[in-house]
Amino acid sequence: MRKTLFAILPVMCAVSLINSVYADDGHQLWLRYNLISNKQKLIEYRELIKAMVIEGESPTMQAARKEIQHGLKGLLGAAIPEIEKATEDGVLLIGSYPEEVFTKNFTSFQKNNLKDELEKTGNEGFVIQDAEVNGKKIIVITANKDIGVLYGVFHFLRLLQTNEDISALKIVSSPTIKLRILNHWDNLDGTRVYPGCSIWDWHTLPIYIKRRYIDYARANASIGINGTVLNNVNADPRIITRDYLVKVAALADVFRSYGIKIFLSANFASPVKLDSIKTADPIDPQVKEWWRKKVKEIYSFIPDFGGFLVKANSEGEPGPGDYGRTQADGANVIAEALQPYHGIVIWRAFVYAYNPKDRAREAYDIFKPLDGKFASNVMVQVKNGPLDFQPREPFSPLFGAMPQTPLVMEFDIGQGALGEDVGLTYLAPMWRETLLSDTYTKGKGSTVAKVIDGSLDTYKMTGIAGVSNINNSLNWTGNIFGQANWYAFGRLAWNYDLTSKQIAEEWSRMTFSNDTSVIRPIEVIMMASRENVVNYRDPLGLNMLGGWSVYHGPWVNNSVHADWNSPYYHRADSIGIGFDRTRTGSDAVDQYYPPVADEFNSLAACPEKYLLWFHHVPWNYRMKSAKTLWDELCYHYYEGVEGVEEIQKAWNSLKGKVDEEEFNSERMLLDIQHDDAISWRDGCVLYFQTFSKLPIPPGLEKPEHDLEYYEKHNPR
Repeated sequence: MRKTLFAILPVMCAVSLINSVYADDGHQLWLRYNLISNKQKLIEYRELIKAMVIEGESPTMQAARKEIQHGLKGLLGAAIPEIEKATEDGVLLIGSYPEEVFTKNFTSFQKNNLKDELEKTGNEGFVIQDAEVNGKKIIVITANKDIGVLYGVFHFLRLLQTNEDISALKIVSSPTIKLRILNHWDNLDGTRVYPGCSIWDWHTLPIYIKRRYIDYARANASIGINGTVLNNVNADPRIITRDYLVKVAALADVFRSYGIKIFLSANFASPVKLDSIKTADPIDPQVKEWWRKKVKEIYSFIPDFGGFLVKANSEGEPGPGDYGRTQADGANVIAEALQPYHGIVIWRAFVYAYNPKDRAREAYDIFKPLDGKFASNVMVQVKNGPLDFQPREPFSPLFGAMPQTPLVMEFDIGQGALGEDVGLTYLAPMWRETLLSDTYTKGKGSTVAKVIDGSLDTYKMTGIAGVSNINNSLNWTGNIFGQANWYAFGRLAWNYDLTSKQIAEEWSRMTFSNDTSVIRPIEVIMMASRENVVNYRDPLGLNMLGGWSVYHGPWVNNSVHADWNSPYYHRADSIGIGFDRTRTGSDAVDQYYPPVADEFNSLAACPEKYLLWFHHVPWNYRMKSAKTLWDELCYHYYEGVEGVEEIQKAWNSLKGKVDEEEFNSERMLLDIQHDDAISWRDGCVLYFQTFSKLPIPPGLEKPEHDLEYYEKHNPR
């Protein structure tokens, strides 16, 4: 819906890369490897890790060696020597199975026992366990492939960073989803759709390889991310020209040893825009031949190229619909060119017609009839909700509705409708809310997570994507808590059974401290943050109150496209508020399977968090709290602001306990978020009051300004 362009010159984008003079600029992310402050733990770890045996010289094993050496030196306060054989207690044995390291150190029985464990882990999983070799107690980190060893090394370092017990280890871990990928909405001129500037310096590539690119790869590998799309889905066709492919290949060379494949967003009309071909019609033989030659050229530069991400027939982007063809027709012509190289097409389901009856229906209505018509190397990427990354949406009904087409979950790490890099909004609770939603497509327990991991419909390819919040700021994400969302995405992509609280604690311990007086307030802050934003922006199922450009608020109504305007979605009038998607309205409810559809269709049974998404509700309707809808709406808006104030208090209590620069930075950002929350609250309440004609409930603070003021001073 929003097509904001941050018109910042590339030369300005370099400003934030000047070295900081402060104690901690956040560049190290969660990989800080500071000396363990718990003296007892430090003694225990030093006793259990006295030396290392590391086998393998591949680029990935070299990365693993560097990481474990660097991490242990920082955490334990001294370099750990590397030896040839485990001849003493306290050796860390690292290598992929069955390398020479195991022949040297293990009996046949021990090797076979380890092999049994590794059969469960696939190509990317790992085993970490304590063992006894020649009467000596050691710790083994191993995997079937070198990349699994690297993932295991990062996991082991995480155990030390978070002060876990490593005296009796038996960890067998593998990812639940095969493709775990970031989508960078970055433009070739250095700008991004979201705030900040791109980390890719196309001007200096391929010669100048910044250390930042290596650190990016390390960070992603540490949480199991194995793919990255370098450029904006509104793709500049030049990205697949020779001039840029040499630059892309240089990044691929950096990322390869960390298990990360490069993908590119492709412009569907590239044959027309880059060459003399007059059409991009997917059934035209010239177009098929053009893609075949282009793909061959790309693989000559990047032999392990992953494939293309394509946004078509959405927000003005070209697509097969321009030629009267289906989305499957468009995807398949590119897929055919990629097939000999085992490349894939990830085709976004963010497709809709302008001014539809109900835009929430569009993706399902367009893609459901195409199930089974996509080529075998095509995946369809679906946003978590039916619309557009709102603070809260019900899960997209496409999940479970396309059993013959692998679906990729698309989450927004960039917080597009949740304050972007200013707002403190921990997104793991939001993502798990979607993943654990039950589609009922094959009975109770048919969760969205089981759709995307392939277990429900036996997809051979599985994927999850996150729209990146990474920019070129010193701390990568502008707001240090944005790092938590990058981290949480990777951890959930690897294992969606991890709870939001578990991930929050892990990240907090690795980023700030293992001191519980620090961790507990930060956990409270993180776990409350998303619901606060929902309350002060879009409570009770409201959505899309942001405008189509830089303007925000429920009053925004300046686009020629009805569905790019806020009133299209909230439908406030003198009777009530909300979009009627019931069977007597747009009937979007029946895109879900019967148990879910029936619940959403019923005014009484519909969860109140989705109430105004599915129902147009009278202002005087009695909610479960016994309050009227109007009063309940007001209370939610005010609770959102109060929640931000509680977060401010909790953060201020950490003064002197966390790094001073990070403390002051977040304190100021929270001040901005507080101002934004008040603007959202007061503007929305005053605007909706023009329809309800009802007073703000007693005891609630009256807005400082009139509605006209908030319409001119719109929040973020």
